[in-house]
Amino acid sequence: MNLHPRLVLLCAASALVLMACSKPNEAAPPLAAASAPAAQAAEGIAWKQAASDADVDAAFALARAENKPVFVYWGAKWCPPCNQVKATLFNRQDFIQRSRAFVPVYVDGDSPGAQKIGSRFKVRGYPTMVLFNPQGTELTRLPGEVDAAQYTQVLTLGMNAQRPVKAVLADARAGGEPARRLTPNDWKLLAFYSWETDEQQIVPKKDIPAVLRQLADHCPADPPETAARLLLKAVAASDVKPDVKPGSKPDSKPAAQPVLKPDPVVRDKLLRLLADPVQPRVHMDVLTNNAADLTRALSAAKTPERGQLVDAFNAALKRLAADATLSRADRMTAVIARVDLAKLDAAKDAVLTLPEALLAEVRDHTARADREITDGYERQAVITTAAYMLEQAGLLGESDVLLKANLARSHSPFYLMSDLAANATKRGDTAEALRWHEEAFKRSEGPATRLQWGAGYVGALVELAPEDEARIERVVQQLFTEAGAQPDAFFERSARSLQRVGSKLQGWNKTNQHAAVMQRLQARLAGVCSALPADEAQRAACDGVFKPPPASGQKRA
Repeated sequence: MNLHPRLVLLCAASALVLMACSKPNEAAPPLAAASAPAAQAAEGIAWKQAASDADVDAAFALARAENKPVFVYWGAKWCPPCNQVKATLFNRQDFIQRSRAFVPVYVDGDSPGAQKIGSRFKVRGYPTMVLFNPQGTELTRLPGEVDAAQYTQVLTLGMNAQRPVKAVLADARAGGEPARRLTPNDWKLLAFYSWETDEQQIVPKKDIPAVLRQLADHCPADPPETAARLLLKAVAASDVKPDVKPGSKPDSKPAAQPVLKPDPVVRDKLLRLLADPVQPRVHMDVLTNNAADLTRALSAAKTPERGQLVDAFNAALKRLAADATLSRADRMTAVIARVDLAKLDAAKDAVLTLPEALLAEVRDHTARADREITDGYERQAVITTAAYMLEQAGLLGESDVLLKANLARSHSPFYLMSDLAANATKRGDTAEALRWHEEAFKRSEGPATRLQWGAGYVGALVELAPEDEARIERVVQQLFTEAGAQPDAFFERSARSLQRVGSKLQGWNKTNQHAAVMQRLQARLAGVCSALPADEAQRAACDGVFKPPPASGQKRA
């Protein structure tokens, strides 16, 4: 159920042919897709909808009474990875059957009280999936990137775990006798833990690369798949300084030192893995999502070692892209990885023409997906991935055509509109970019989603039309009004959306040139904050929206 990570937030030989292929879709009605996986309850998943702490408490009470673990799925109607999970996992009979052994809880990020629940569980990104024991102790976080069949295996592993992954990690890091006592399943639990959605529950974010390398060093060589996955994850997570290309300017801020320097031993291991007929399929998610990062970390630009790695990756990725046992999104992400590799040694702002064979593959995957997909969940996931793939391949016009042809077929067209806005921005068409941002905000649905899309619109206005005070003020006033009407606007994702608005406006008014507008906006927000209890966490978050942005290198809480 893999999707390219940069999407968590985005058919033929020419654009004209693509338009011709897409015309029938323009008049087609939207495909059926429910807003929550509850639609699949009829097939056997007895989802408990949670919109408040009371709903969560009731689910855990049921779990204790039945001595079952609790599976919490946190998602949203619009997000492509969430739709991919629904299209490839929640409809599988093995997962449905497995769900009988746990209490499945669905938290829609746009339901009343959902953002407060998100704060309780320490979940942020959609989708996040967490497994708890019947007593409410978190056991593990499950990876949304792996193949659906692997996911069910990892879920079973988590359900059978005797201890939380945090305790397993402590023994693994201790080394010596504690690490030797760990079972192969303990190590596999660590290797398949969702480090991307950990949210500092077991490791501070900055320490994850070093911890993964430590685990890779301590992990027994048997079974080899577990040790290989930990090593791949460690290299992929390392903060490697991008190659400086001839004629390009270095970044204004120095990059952090890499955790791993190019290591010929690790590079040889990766080369052997890529050449193996089976192993790339086992580690599909890590390889497709991190092909460029792994290559950059393990070789220097313009060297024979770099060329050797790129060739090996391309051969393995071609096999994955043609593997019919993978989902369309997984196969498409393998093609995106090949596009990334083709651009790896290009200067930052270079206009690069990809090989015709690769462009043909990009178009072919796009056309087949657009033509063949009949499930609304899958369409939301895969078409947005295809649009991103076209954009990354330099086919902006074809990306636009695909997105526009699918607006009427999407259950969340505002997401596609944001992609259209991003394409217009990349072309330098400011008016078109702002038109799509405005339309996306107008069409967005759900309280948390509207704050997120509104924050994106404000950010675009500040970047692209900073002189349009009236428009900026109008949109921000609307956002504050909507926030004031929500019960949890200053928790989790919603709070961060509003904090982004505050930071953008602080930068916009850096020289006090928009002082009058800022005073009116601050007064409006003060009215919203004053309606919140003074001792509530939301009040502090509300009061902090217009505080100066954090110093460079720091992040808001």
